[in-house]
Amino acid sequence: MSSRTLPLLFINLGGEMLYILDQRLRAQNIPADKAKKVMNDIITTMFNKKFLEELFKPQELYSKKALRTVFDRLAHASIMRLNQASMDKLYDLMTMAFKYQVLLCLRPKDILLVSFNHMDAIKDFVKDTPSILSQVDETYRQLIEMYTSLSNGEFQLIRQTLLIFFQDMHIRVSIFLKDKVQNSNGRFVLPTSGPVPYGTQVPGLIRMFSCTGEEVTRLQFSNGGNYTAALREGSFEIFGDRVTKLGTNMYSVSRPVETHMSGTSKSSAQHTKVSAAPNPLAKEELNLLAKLMGGLEVQKAGNADSGFRVNLFATDEEEEEALITRPDELSYGVINIQATKDQQANAELAKIMGEFTDSGEQSPSASSKGDDLLAMMDGL
Repeated sequence: MSSRTLPLLFINLGGEMLYILDQRLRAQNIPADKAKKVMNDIITTMFNKKFLEELFKPQELYSKKALRTVFDRLAHASIMRLNQASMDKLYDLMTMAFKYQVLLCLRPKDILLVSFNHMDAIKDFVKDTPSILSQVDETYRQLIEMYTSLSNGEFQLIRQTLLIFFQDMHIRVSIFLKDKVQNSNGRFVLPTSGPVPYGTQVPGLIRMFSCTGEEVTRLQFSNGGNYTAALREGSFEIFGDRVTKLGTNMYSVSRPVETHMSGTSKSSAQHTKVSAAPNPLAKEELNLLAKLMGGLEVQKAGNADSGFRVNLFATDEEEEEALITRPDELSYGVINIQATKDQQANAELAKIMGEFTDSGEQSPSASSKGDDLLAMMDGL
């Protein structure tokens, strides 16, 4: 598992969330000033400097429940409100769109190009707000600094980590079904033809080497497709055009954004699965993330009257029906803990913050760092 996957997962899922919300705000004829405020508030929260400093530290991926909690808080960091069914649908669309993009990356390093496409679109959302634009530019700089120097092997590990995260998610999306890139069981249809990336060979050959590095055996097998080895320039033009489409806004044209449950069973294996392995720090992790995102919320309780609701469904009746039929395993309730100064609370905070600290760095005081982090986020 790569310890550098979390920033890419967060930024790309966040980009897809902004695409969907922008489409729904326009579809529901929300006044331009309110829609702009929603987008600006969410992007401001998403690219908060101190939050990103924690995000970019080498660490393992959060659990599915914890990451869902982060985006739940992020989506409500403005005057916009979503009920639980619409939030479920929003998260389903986000995850399936990014999963498809990861699957289409022929070279692992193309995940970085997908991320840059999302960043470019986010910059376009805030192009008239210089203060927020500078936050996005700073994140762009951090992405370049952290990822452009990584080897192909490190990007392969990042891609594998993302695929492990998405492997049990098979939610049917109407756009993908209509474009015939997704089967009725929620699994994607991947192309088996076209030029391979420059520097790679057409699949179909297995070479075996001795311990001294000499080739001893060759085995041929059918690759099941119609791949071609492209020249350098031709490969770049064809392949580059394909990559440019990944991560771009597929909702820029007016289209329905429905999702459907895959299959007839309501088991967790056929929807967005939560982590099956028990995590002794699961509650603490959720609490910390909820506190983290809660401290970043732009909208204050005093302005709640000016809020409005966005519906990810065609009608309110569909939204209510989806809420009623919502599987129990998708309840992402947040359990609150009391972060007092007593010894037990400090010990819990130290244990939690240890999970977010790079193992190669020694913090002077994990307990004080935890208190400082919570105080810092509350002050934002």
